[in-house]
Amino acid sequence: MRAILYTKPTIVPLSNHHNREAFDCGVVSLGRYIREQALQDAKGKIAATFVLSVDTPAAIAGYYALSSTGVNAGELPKDIAKKLPHYPLIPATLIGRLAVDHRYQGNGYGELLLLDALQRSLIATEQIGSMAVIVDVRDDKAKAFYEHFQFIPLVGCLNRLFLPMAAIKEELKGV
Repeated sequence: MRAILYTKPTIVPLSNHHNREAFDCGVVSLGRYIREQALQDAKGKIAATFVLSVDTPAAIAGYYALSSTGVNAGELPKDIAKKLPHYPLIPATLIGRLAVDHRYQGNGYGELLLLDALQRSLIATEQIGSMAVIVDVRDDKAKAFYEHFQFIPLVGCLNRLFLPMAAIKEELKGV
């Protein structure tokens, strides 16, 4: 009889003890990032990477990376831009990457990672200004995933989506 693991998923900052080599989401650039670049970006304060562990603390079922960015005020929809100061760049938070290992896909872990990223981003606004979360999507599947969570394209940037912090705050009220 096979033992069944009932481990609660945890999301923690990436560290040296995580098994980065075993991660495979099916997208070469996303796998390469977690294996070769994520720890360096964390040490250099370029991006903070968070990993999802399900079965064992060292296994990476998925991950996302957060960093700060700026969005050109002219890329925001007019109804949002008119409520903001007239700065050329508006501070935002970037989800630079979000991926789930192929062995864990289809179990809602992408949504779990996204919600965690949004919650961390919202909490950070108490210390550092950020009016939205930004994502750059690489294909239609990724775009549909984010649009399902109410992300909308920036003006003139079909592959760059955003979700205002006000909408995130409203969505996460009950979480």
